Amino acid sequence: MRWIAVDWGTTSLRAWLMDGEAPIDARNDERGMNRLTPDAFERTFLDLAADWVDGPTTVRICGMAGARQGWHEGPYRAVPCTPLDGAGVKVPVDDDRLDVAIVPGLSQTAPHADVMRGEETQIAGLLARFPDFDGCACLPGTHTKWVHLSAGEVVSFQTVMTGETFQLYAKSSVLRHSLGGDGWDDDAFDTALSEALSRPERMVARLFGLRAADLLQGQESGAARATLSGLLIGAELAATRPWWLGRDVVICGSDRTMPVYDRALRAQGVTTRTLPAAESTLAGLASLVTP
Repeated sequence: MRWIAVDWGTTSLRAWLMDGEAPIDARNDERGMNRLTPDAFERTFLDLAADWVDGPTTVRICGMAGARQGWHEGPYRAVPCTPLDGAGVKVPVDDDRLDVAIVPGLSQTAPHADVMRGEETQIAGLLARFPDFDGCACLPGTHTKWVHLSAGEVVSFQTVMTGETFQLYAKSSVLRHSLGGDGWDDDAFDTALSEALSRPERMVARLFGLRAADLLQGQESGAARATLSGLLIGAELAATRPWWLGRDVVICGSDRTMPVYDRALRAQGVTTRTLPAAESTLAGLASLVTP
């Protein structure tokens, strides 16, 4: 069975032509949700993948296409619940060859309000890979999710804006002058991580020191980037300790983010496994269309 899997985010979209559970072609586009009006989604999808549509075609979509400002709203499902439910929310379309459905996101109101879109599909893929997993899923990214999983359900979760915060400091603050390039220093990361975990309340007081160390001591930008990352992730781990402490953790992210979080968690004695985010997304979407 051939069908199309789509991960439609805020700033980009990715589409895969699937044969059962196996991807056979892939395409990317920069037309994410924030560049489109609701009436432009179907046209944008066909611009990208019209040659994949040959007769009746199943399309399953996760991510921000299901937001209120997206193609068609997929109302949030409240936790505790399974990550996916049924085949998704059907989307009205003009092209009658398309059978389109969008995966709803998840929400919680206690102990605090929180929502996710797209990550629920990664979680479904994670549980397809590790069906008996009981522990914590860490999904690092712009808005990192920490998710308590038990008996195949999402019990609770916590969002931390570490990725976006790093980008704001690196691109929009005075620190941008000292954080150029993409260098890295493991020792600087480890030191900052330990410091922020021990004294998370001092994290904000350490930030300007990155600029001062550049001006006065010629600190390398790679050391500054690693220090900033260590401070932010250390504060994140301190805030999310109830999710990961004493639990097995599966880290589901990109090749860039997984090693950093793996290093940080292993330094705390946590048993970790890793799973690429794209792989888990496809497995989650495939569970909607394959037995």
